[in-house]
Amino acid sequence: MSRIRIDAVLVQAVIAGALSFAHLHDLAAAAGQDGWKAWAYPVSVDLLLVAAWRRMRTTADNRAAWAWFVIALAASLGANVATAGLLDLDDVPAWLRILVAGWPALAFLGGTLLVHSPQTAPAETEAAPVVAAPPVAPAAEPVPDVTVERAPGSTPELPPVPAPEAAPAPAPASATAPAVSVPPALLDHARKVADTHHATTGNRIDPATLRARLGVPAPLADAITAQLA
Repeated sequence: MSRIRIDAVLVQAVIAGALSFAHLHDLAAAAGQDGWKAWAYPVSVDLLLVAAWRRMRTTADNRAAWAWFVIALAASLGANVATAGLLDLDDVPAWLRILVAGWPALAFLGGTLLVHSPQTAPAETEAAPVVAAPPVAPAAEPVPDVTVERAPGSTPELPPVPAPEAAPAPAPASATAPAVSVPPALLDHARKVADTHHATTGNRIDPATLRARLGVPAPLADAITAQLA
């Protein structure tokens, strides 16, 4: 046999329910509801409270469930506070007797509305469109290998391509370059430069050195060197 586990929350709920039940019974009895009628009032209040709570958990955005939950909670708390010595239970006021007498009709109305009020039906999921499968193409028949044979025949002869004409040979360059005239003043200056070079180095000046000293082109330097020899 499984052992019954005692839960602190369960014990607390039993104690709170018993005390609230007793307070509602005492208030109903003080308001003129004697006998079994006084015991029926606590059951009516607690049932309305449970029904509103269940409806609130089923549909979160439900103002009617919240309203009836607050009404049942106010009735339970009001009875607990009224029987704590703040109200003379031997002389209950008339308005409280009216509330207690009218509570059964109010609780029946609230319970009926909570049970039979329409609920928001979940949106039906749209059926996904059925995509037709593409038609299967018939299997292609194998194509037999075909060999094409060329009939023997004389191949047409192409006309001969003419050979390109030889380009004319360039004219031979003249064996002797034209003589370059040397101005007398430049020749005298070149002779002085050559004498200075010979006196300094003991060698005759070459065309490259003469061209560098005078700053003249190579042909003119060669012509001057030939005349100085």
